Amino acid sequence: MTRKPAITATGLTKSYSEKTVLDGIDLSVDSGTVFALLGPNGAGKTTIVEILSTLTTADSGNIRIAGYNPADDPDAVRAVIGVTGQFSAVDDYLTGEENLLLMADLHHLSRDERRTRTDELLKKFDLVDAAGKLASAYSGGMRRRLDLAMTLIGQPEIIFLDEPTTGLDPRSRRSMWQIIRQLVSDGVTVFLTTQYLEEADQLADHIAVLDHGRIVAQGTAAELKRHIPGGHVRLHFFDRDQLDSAAEIFDNSSRDDAAYVLQVPSDGGVRSLRSLLDQLDAHSIDVKELSVHTPDLDDVFLALTGTERTDAR
Repeated sequence: MTRKPAITATGLTKSYSEKTVLDGIDLSVDSGTVFALLGPNGAGKTTIVEILSTLTTADSGNIRIAGYNPADDPDAVRAVIGVTGQFSAVDDYLTGEENLLLMADLHHLSRDERRTRTDELLKKFDLVDAAGKLASAYSGGMRRRLDLAMTLIGQPEIIFLDEPTTGLDPRSRRSMWQIIRQLVSDGVTVFLTTQYLEEADQLADHIAVLDHGRIVAQGTAAELKRHIPGGHVRLHFFDRDQLDSAAEIFDNSSRDDAAYVLQVPSDGGVRSLRSLLDQLDAHSIDVKELSVHTPDLDDVFLALTGTERTDAR
């Protein structure tokens, strides 16, 4: 199924004084998908989100958000987007319910709409029992759920999530992932920045890697992994004779004689795997066990940016 783009940007540039922050960014985000933007500190991720969400303007380039140009009609863009920043917008002196009702008022919902929408979101985000408690008493995971619920009061078509699970424990992080998946299944488009590469791997339909103000690679997680050296097929044989026979076929392989294991470089794709199996079959070599190993997003990030995972913010 062909999806229409929810967000497009071409030739996006932005400089502060003499420092170029964005240097010709091109990206396209399909509607009803999760788009993840990865990059080290200072790469320009936050600047892109600020421009796309109308918080600042680009020096040059063309942008469309749900068909609207932010430069010409920022109010129309703001009407279809929601933004959940890295730092919570929750008011600690209000209860969870009061936070949602306040957002409903800011969106000018009618009395019936504000009540209905608040009740729906308290239930959706499992906050009914905590609705009457001050937000200051909420756990980190509850605060992030409330923050996202507040973003959804206006029923946006597109949501910008800036590092939504930073600081959450693994259980709360996975709970947030499930919420994001549900949003997308409901047709919402999610533009995600994250410091957790596993998060992008789990959630994103499309990933862009930003470095020094430029997109240095983009594609699905699988596509990005296949372009990084280090992928291989691990062949475990029954005996030494079969290992020797296989090693003669695959010149660039490495072997572990004690374990009867041969590692054959591979991109992990179906075509290359089929070719490998055909060669083994042609030489009547039996394999006890086969497994495919591809680089993970940590490897991709390091290879593309020269930056370790912990700096990917």
